[in-house]
Amino acid sequence: MPTLPVPLKHRLRKLLALFPPNWCLAILVALDGYAFMHPVLREVRAREYGFWLAIDNWHEVMRVVGLLEIPRLVLGVGLQVIALGLILKARIAWAFSLVLLIGVGTFAIMGDGGRAGLGIYTLVLVIALIAYWRRFDRASVTAGSLFALVSMLSLLIYAVFGTLYLGNEFNPPITDATTALYFSIVSMSTVGYGDITPHSGTARLFTASIIILGITIFATSISAIAGPVIGGNLKRLVKGRFSTAMRKNHIIIAGATPIAMSVYDGLRRRGDEVTVIVPPGVPQEYPAATDLIEGDPSSVEVLHNAGVTRARYVLALRDDDAENAFIVLATKEACGESGAKTVALVNTSKHLEKIRRVNPDLVFSVQLLGAELLTRAINGEPMDSQSITDLFFAKATPNGKAA
Repeated sequence: MPTLPVPLKHRLRKLLALFPPNWCLAILVALDGYAFMHPVLREVRAREYGFWLAIDNWHEVMRVVGLLEIPRLVLGVGLQVIALGLILKARIAWAFSLVLLIGVGTFAIMGDGGRAGLGIYTLVLVIALIAYWRRFDRASVTAGSLFALVSMLSLLIYAVFGTLYLGNEFNPPITDATTALYFSIVSMSTVGYGDITPHSGTARLFTASIIILGITIFATSISAIAGPVIGGNLKRLVKGRFSTAMRKNHIIIAGATPIAMSVYDGLRRRGDEVTVIVPPGVPQEYPAATDLIEGDPSSVEVLHNAGVTRARYVLALRDDDAENAFIVLATKEACGESGAKTVALVNTSKHLEKIRRVNPDLVFSVQLLGAELLTRAINGEPMDSQSITDLFFAKATPNGKAA
């Protein structure tokens, strides 16, 4: 199978770093929404400001703009707003974008003569969103709020303009925007005061559609906003109360450094059970399914919550050597010398001897390892598995000297 040249790979990686796929797709979706509603904007701009002020009849406004242009405006604005959710990598924004794009594509191809190009562009955009679906894996309260806002505004626009269009079919007739807004809100909320009632079949069906859509959008919006919050709290509750008893023969990683996350990935690929402890306020990029505890990893109580007495190893992989030493001491206090084995990362080589004094089972120094490997490679010295193991780890002895 052909592969890309290394320089080209580097360029592609740099481009992806500068322009993440979710940002690119968000911009393309926003542009699609603008292109779709451009005919409406062009028609509005073509008329002078005084022309719109002179119109006092909503039927005349809809005749000038066109009743079928209202869905175009709603879809276009909706795509531009929901593009913000794509920037946040929200799954609900991804799903909602697909629904809106399918509507835009159908409208452009079937009901928009001469705009087949927009339909093809929209179809390609749908395929791109499907291809990058893994990028949108977050349950975001912000994206849920955007979804709720777009849905509510879209339904409100539909209800207000529809009510004005069918104004004479209500009792009493609805002829102004204020009354139309009032009736729309009352119908969407299913309050139904009875002061305004539809008296024709078309008006009754229209009112029924507002009620059904209002209930659906309200329920969906609540789940979109409250779902991530409730789910996160429930997840923390389950982890805090039940996971401690289930942790056994696992490995505890303390820290959120790049090496800690790399070790986590390697252990998980090999099927090891891993519990991660990250201090509060420290940014971390562990997967959402990680068994993660927020707390001070040098605290005996936090280590007990992580199941240290039943763990195989405690890996102190923070970027502060003093913190790593305290984690080793806390582990020995929590489970004694015969408990979990300890591994301490040494970030600065001059601290190596100090770390050894707390007597960890294994000491790992990236600086010394890299220097020794490079020296052996330059001099052509062999590097078998035993020599690499000796380079990675140096057992500590009671007198503080390397074994």
